[in-house]
Amino acid sequence: MSSGNRPRIRAAGRTRGVPEATVARLPVYLRALHALADAGHDTVSSEELAVAAGVNSAKLRKDLSHLGSYGTRGVGYEVALLVDQISRALGLTQRWAVVLVGVGNLGHALAGYAGFASRGFRIAALFDADAERVGERIAGQDVRHIDDLDRVVAEEQVSIGVIATPADAAQEVADRLVEAGVTSILNFAPCVLQVPDGVDVRKVDLALELQILSFHEQRKADSAGTVTPLPASHVDAREVVGQ
Repeated sequence: MSSGNRPRIRAAGRTRGVPEATVARLPVYLRALHALADAGHDTVSSEELAVAAGVNSAKLRKDLSHLGSYGTRGVGYEVALLVDQISRALGLTQRWAVVLVGVGNLGHALAGYAGFASRGFRIAALFDADAERVGERIAGQDVRHIDDLDRVVAEEQVSIGVIATPADAAQEVADRLVEAGVTSILNFAPCVLQVPDGVDVRKVDLALELQILSFHEQRKADSAGTVTPLPASHVDAREVVGQ
C-alpha cells in the first residue's frame, strides 16, 4: 500500500476546529474517566471530573462542548459515553502502528513502556543507525537498521514515528520518516524539527521541563531568601539545555 493510501491520523466525529489547547487536555480527561470507570462510577459531574483532571469546571465544559457533549443537568456526564466520545475524537478506536528510532537509554525505556499498548498504540518496529545495536532484542523486538525504515513503514501502515536520538541526528531522522510517509512525529530530542506542511510534531523535552521547575524553585528560594545562586562560571549553559 502506498503512503498516499495509508490512513491518516484524523480525529473522528465533531473535532474540526477544536483548539490545540483543548486537544492537549482531552487525554487528561480520558485518563480521569478511565479511573472513574474502574472505581465503579457510571456518571460524573463536571465539577468532579474537573477536580480529577486538575482543571476548572468551566474550562472542562467548554472543552467537551467542542465534541458536542454537554451532559445532563442534575446528572452530569455518562462516563462510558464520554469515554467513547473522547476516544473517537482522539482516533483511539483503532490501533495505530508506531516506529521508534533510536534505542539508546531513552529509546530502550520507551520501547518497553506498557502504556503505549494500553492506549491503542502498537510499536511496529525499532530502528537505529548503529550497526552494533542492530539485531539487539528489546521488548520482544529485534532492532532494525534505519535503512529498512521505508519498507517497514509501508508494510505496517505506519503513520506515527517517535524520535529518541541525540539532537544532532534528529533532523535527518525526521526527514527520513517524512520521506517514508510518516505524518506525525513525537520528538524526544532536544531540538526543533523542520517538517513540511501536513506533518504534525509534538516535542517532549525533559531538560526544558526541569528548567521550568528550576525557575519556580528559584522564585521560592528568592522569596524566602534562603539560597545564594552559584556564579555563572559554575554552570555550563550547554549542559543546562541538554546539548
